[in-house]
Amino acid sequence: MSAAPIHPVDEVLPLRRLLPFGLQHVLVMAASPITAAFLVSRALDLPTAVTVDLISATFLVCGIGTLLQSFGPLGIGAKLPFIMVPGGAPIVLFVTIARQTDLATATGAVILTGLFYLLALPVFRRCLRFFPRLVVGTMLILVSVNLIAIYGGIITGRPGTPGFGDPGNLGLAIATILLTVLFVRLLPGMFGQLAVLLGLLAGAAIALVTGAMNLGGVFDGPLLGLPTPFPFGMPHFNLVAALPLVLFSIISMAEATSQTVAISEAVGREGDARKTVPHTILGDAVASLLGGCLGTSLIITSGENIGIVQATRVRSRYVTAVAGAMLVLIAFLAPLGRLANAIPAPVVGGTAIIVFAIIGVMGVELLRKVELKDNRNLFIVAVALAFGLLPILVPGLFGKFPPMAQIILGNGLAMGTLSAVVFNILFHHLGRREAPSPAETLPLPAAEANHAD
Repeated sequence: MSAAPIHPVDEVLPLRRLLPFGLQHVLVMAASPITAAFLVSRALDLPTAVTVDLISATFLVCGIGTLLQSFGPLGIGAKLPFIMVPGGAPIVLFVTIARQTDLATATGAVILTGLFYLLALPVFRRCLRFFPRLVVGTMLILVSVNLIAIYGGIITGRPGTPGFGDPGNLGLAIATILLTVLFVRLLPGMFGQLAVLLGLLAGAAIALVTGAMNLGGVFDGPLLGLPTPFPFGMPHFNLVAALPLVLFSIISMAEATSQTVAISEAVGREGDARKTVPHTILGDAVASLLGGCLGTSLIITSGENIGIVQATRVRSRYVTAVAGAMLVLIAFLAPLGRLANAIPAPVVGGTAIIVFAIIGVMGVELLRKVELKDNRNLFIVAVALAFGLLPILVPGLFGKFPPMAQIILGNGLAMGTLSAVVFNILFHHLGRREAPSPAETLPLPAAEANHAD
C-alpha cells in the first residue's frame, strides 16, 4: 500500500531552497517591525536605547508568532505559511492610549486585548458563516489598497515636507518594481520564484551605488540585542483605556478570517475555514500577549506574505518557519536588524507594492467566483467598497467625529468589512428560506465537496 502523497504545504524543501525563500519573506516584511518601533519611539519621545530594545522585541515576537502559525503546536496557529507583523492600526491606538494615560496602561491594554481574543474566540467561531467569498474578496481588495496607500506614502514621504515626491526616491521604487518584473520574465526555475527577493536586492544595490544607502552604522553599537520584559514598568490594567484596542481586535479577527481563506486558496488547501480560522486567531492572541509583555503593540497575522506565496507558488509552511527562525535571529543579533533598517524605504516600498497588489488580484479572483449578476451581491460589494475606500482615499474624512467613532469610521478596512458583513446578512440571511448561494459559502475540503456532490 503506497503512502499518501505529501501536500505541498507540508513539504520540507531542501535547505538550499528553504533559506533563500525564507529570506525573501523576511526582507519584504522587515520594514514593518522597524517602522512600528520608530513610530512609537518618535511619537512618545523615547530614548534611543529603548527604541533599539523595541526593534529587538518586535522582531522576536514576530518570529515566534510566525513559528506558531507555521507549526501550529497545541492548536496555536493555522499550520499555514503565515508571517506575523505589528498591525498598523494597533500601533496608532497604542500610541493614543499612551498619550492619554501612560505607557504602562498602553501595555496593559495590549495584554487585555490578547485575553479578549481568547474569550471572544468561541463566539466568533459561530459567526464565520457571515464571512463568505463575497465578504472575503471585498476585504482583500481593501487590504491591498490600504497597504499600497501606506507604502506609497513611505516611498514619496509626507505631503508638505521638503522630500515629498523626490525623483530619486521614486526612481528607486520604480527601478525595484521593473527589475522584479524583469526577473520574473527572464529567470528560470527557482530563480524566477525568487524574483521578489532579487528585485529587492537589486534595488538595494542601485541605492548603494548611488549613495542612497549607507552601511556605515550597521556594525556600530552592541552585537547582541536582548529584549527587556516590561520595558515600561509593570502594566496597568484599565478596561476603559483598553476599549479602542479591544474593538479593533474584532476587526482583526475578521481580517484573519479573510487571510486564512486567501492563503488556503493560494496553497491549494481549501480546508473548512470554521476549523482553521480559530487556530489562526489563537496564534494572534498568544503572540499579542507575548508582545504586550515585551512592550510592543498587537502582533497579528499579516496579508503581506500572501502575495509572495501566490507569486512564487512556493507553498511550504517550512519556508515561513525558516523565516520565523531568521526573525528570532535578527532579534538577538543587532547588526542584522541594523542592516535590514539600512535598506532604503523606497526600495522596500517598491517591493511591497507589487506584493500587495497581488493580494488585491486574489480578492478579484474570489469575487469572480461570486454571482455578481445577482443585484444583491452587486450592491453588497459596491457599498462595501464605497465605505471602505473613502477613508483610505480621503484621509481625515471623519476627523471631526468623536474619537471613539473615528476608530471604526476612519478605518477603511473596518468600515468596508463591517458594511459587507451587515449587508450580506441583510440580503442573504434575514428571512431567507432557500439554500445558500456560492457567495455565502466558505471553501470546503475536497473530501467534503465530493461528498456534497
